[in-house]
Amino acid sequence: MDAINKLSIGRKTIYYILLILVAVYVLFPFIWIFLTSIKSSADITGYPPKFIFDATIDNYKNLFATSQTGAAASTLNFPRYYLNSLIIAGFGTILSLIIGCGAGYALTRAEFKSEASRENVAFTLLSFWFGPELAIILPLYVIFNKIGLIDQHITLILVYQLIGIPFTVWMSRSFFRDVPVSIEEASRIDGYTAVQTFKKITFPLVKSGLAATAVLTFIFQWNNFLFALVIGGRNTMPITTGALGFISYEAALWGQMAAAIILSSIPQLVLAMFVQKHMVRGLTFGAVKG
Repeated sequence: MDAINKLSIGRKTIYYILLILVAVYVLFPFIWIFLTSIKSSADITGYPPKFIFDATIDNYKNLFATSQTGAAASTLNFPRYYLNSLIIAGFGTILSLIIGCGAGYALTRAEFKSEASRENVAFTLLSFWFGPELAIILPLYVIFNKIGLIDQHITLILVYQLIGIPFTVWMSRSFFRDVPVSIEEASRIDGYTAVQTFKKITFPLVKSGLAATAVLTFIFQWNNFLFALVIGGRNTMPITTGALGFISYEAALWGQMAAAIILSSIPQLVLAMFVQKHMVRGLTFGAVKG
């Protein structure tokens, strides 16, 4: 028995050591960026790198300062970039959920000639998500430029649906498929309409999965770079493209860039924390059956 306990303790020790190493490997870039955001310019460029230094919040202050030092900073408007990202990714996620969840539900409940036809439609929608953005960005630019919708929030929200809708359709479809049809049929027998059945029966059963889908969709749209770079402009520039302004021919504002990265990660972290319980349940929804 003692030998078994010692073996168990040894395995646990190895497990925790590996877990710590993985955590350090994963978190080190984020920790390094945070340390850079609270360093002075001299400490950032100093060699060898300093892990013990006098912390400063000047980099964060300069992001919101009306007048900043340096040519690279003179053209930056970080609060505007931040607001643009919230508007585009926020409304883009809401629109993706409304359209994608409706299509995902239809794919599980509508009648098709065969199950193969149903799967072909679903896979076709998913293939749009895997398609290279470079293949469609130029035609989209030409179309929106001709109708005068370049550098508009609504344009980027609509274009981001190429990212959001295929993903939400595929994810929500898997969640709706795990809800037994017999439950909905029983509610219809009890006098519920189709809308009432979805609202009171189906939706509560899949809300965890939809919460996870919403968070992932928001992250994908928040971090998109190419669509915002080509179809956006000065008025709609989000953080992903606005961060390019921290680097100029005169200087690279590494401290402010690191501070911008830390602040830009906050909405994603906060959203994930609020729906953490639903995310864990949603991402494992339907994973174990029997």
